[in-house]
Amino acid sequence: MWIAAALAGLFSGAGLIIAIGAQNAFVLRQGLQRRYVGMVILACMGADIALILAGVGGMGALVLQWPLLLQVLRFGGAAFLLCYGLQAGLRAWRGGSALAAADASGGSRRQV
Repeated sequence: MWIAAALAGLFSGAGLIIAIGAQNAFVLRQGLQRRYVGMVILACMGADIALILAGVGGMGALVLQWPLLLQVLRFGGAAFLLCYGLQAGLRAWRGGSALAAADASGGSRRQV
């Protein structure tokens, strides 16, 4: 039984990591531009670890205790994704800012 659960977790985690999503595209873009690569990788790893631990460590229990929290997380996450998607859509509409390393004008460490 535990082998099936472990395999399900492994494959679902691998599916999330392998897919080129927004975070992976950002890390790739920073790597190609050679800007703050180590800091970006550490920040993304830290965020992933924190979110996984929150999910495993009882976020479901908190949501069961406070049903309003589920709504806050749901709509907050949707608002974040909407804003992030609109920004990505604008960048795509303008063009020229794909995963190319040519744009080395950069930004500060804080902006990254």
